[in-house]
Amino acid sequence: MPELKRLHAGHAPAVLAFELANRSYFAASVPDRGDDFFGQFTARYNALLAEQEAGICAFHVLVAEDGSVLGRFNLIDIEDHTAELGYRVAQHVAGHGVATATVRELCRLAATQHGLRTLRAATTSQNAASRKVLTKAGFAPVGPADPAHLSGKPGTWYQRDLVR
Repeated sequence: MPELKRLHAGHAPAVLAFELANRSYFAASVPDRGDDFFGQFTARYNALLAEQEAGICAFHVLVAEDGSVLGRFNLIDIEDHTAELGYRVAQHVAGHGVATATVRELCRLAATQHGLRTLRAATTSQNAASRKVLTKAGFAPVGPADPAHLSGKPGTWYQRDLVR
């Protein structure tokens, strides 16, 4: 059974493999990370771990029994008991409820382990799958997202208030 784990240095090879294997799939719905992301992966990964250590963010990976990464689930810009949620799942598990179940689990962890009260997530108007995941996981639309936040595309902010 897949397990949601807090990101650590040992996950780096599996995270890179996940990003490479799903690059074109992700680029169909969200902006591509670009070649620099992959060329500077180690430095960027270490920077993420430093942000996590500083308490700015909390990064998680959904790990399969074989050690491969099935998804990334992140709490970004943690401040005043609020954070932004970001996530992506591998193409081969998309559409099977994995994202919804894991977002729900991360909401529980956000409240119990990180003391968060509110999560927000923005998604583009064209990303129906993400809107569906957020709605099923208890998020409600709260207003338009600035297109600058979504690589120039129109979208919506969703919010979920957490109960501890």
